Amino acid sequence: MTIDNTVQQFDVSVVGGGMVGAAIALALSQAGLRVALVEQQAPAEFNAASAPELRVSSINLASEAWLRHLGAWQALEQMRLCPYQRLQAFEQPHSIVTFAAKDIKRSHLGHIVENNLLKLALWQQFAANVTQFCPALVTKLQQTASEAIITLNNGEVLSSSLVIAADGGNSQLRQLAGIGTNGWQYQQSCLVALVNTAYQQQDVTWQQFTSTGPKAFLPLPGKQASIVWYDAAPRIKQLAALNRSQLTQELLKAFPEQLGQVEVVASSWFPLARMDANQYYAGRVVLAGDAAHTINPLAGQGVNLGFADAKQLTALIVSAWQNKTDIGAAKLLLTYQRKRKPANLLMMTAMDGFYQAFGNTLAPIRKLRQLALSVVSRNRLLKTLVARYAVGSD
Repeated sequence: MTIDNTVQQFDVSVVGGGMVGAAIALALSQAGLRVALVEQQAPAEFNAASAPELRVSSINLASEAWLRHLGAWQALEQMRLCPYQRLQAFEQPHSIVTFAAKDIKRSHLGHIVENNLLKLALWQQFAANVTQFCPALVTKLQQTASEAIITLNNGEVLSSSLVIAADGGNSQLRQLAGIGTNGWQYQQSCLVALVNTAYQQQDVTWQQFTSTGPKAFLPLPGKQASIVWYDAAPRIKQLAALNRSQLTQELLKAFPEQLGQVEVVASSWFPLARMDANQYYAGRVVLAGDAAHTINPLAGQGVNLGFADAKQLTALIVSAWQNKTDIGAAKLLLTYQRKRKPANLLMMTAMDGFYQAFGNTLAPIRKLRQLALSVVSRNRLLKTLVARYAVGSD
């Protein structure tokens, strides 16, 4: 293929500048690569007086450590985030299993952060070797033996040795690369609400498992929290149609007493789906984060899986770059796939197992899961192992 002079040359093109894509672009640029970042929407600037965003994520210690290494976490700390020291799980309010940071000699188990603020913190670290194309979309992909060429909706053409698709579950680049997926829609949907609480900032996040789906509490800075309500799709749609006062009353009726008095500030909802790409690369296009896999958000592991993808992929690319070998070679991309796909599938399967087990109303299953929670609550070793897994430790 003949490339004319209007084509802009980069080492790597990253499509998708959300949390995972921005982290990839930043890590590669810090190693000295020339990076193109294609994104539809730049992050909004931080306003300390504004209410927290509805879209939040639970960031574990492994992800935090990597983001700190990149310099983004320090910027986020100057904005807004909420650490939590305890994680609780229960079916009945009188039988709570608590996992505490002190049990594994840590100051905290993780942080609840606003997605936009983490994206902003990453973007603030970009240096001159990250060229931003925003707002922009990819409309065309061409590949040769040595390069991948993408055309943007504004007509610009970018060429690089590797293109990384980090453009979400409905990845346009994944489709252009001809990578198929498998998965399904769950019968449940999820409602997320920002609420004012009666308490000062909490240090605990909890999930109650019910036959209709989990109900979760995620602390936010100050006297606010994020509430997550999983239920049958028709029920969630019904809840989403209520005004804030009506939804507040429904929350108070449906959630356990741990919630306390709350007042809904804003809410949104989305369907739940599982998706796994059949392969993580095709030619010189490789997938990361939600472009490669979407997971039941039961344990809030989705973005942490994405950061694990990003850390693994960038380490392989940087090593090849420093050794002056092909950063888009099939061998490198296959190594990435072999390391990340099994790990992601394991987490997806585990979450599906929880989804099925706690959604089952048969008496024998109910007794088994109550016994399992009871055993974990009394076994210090098991609690420590679960806590270490939750923070991303081995």
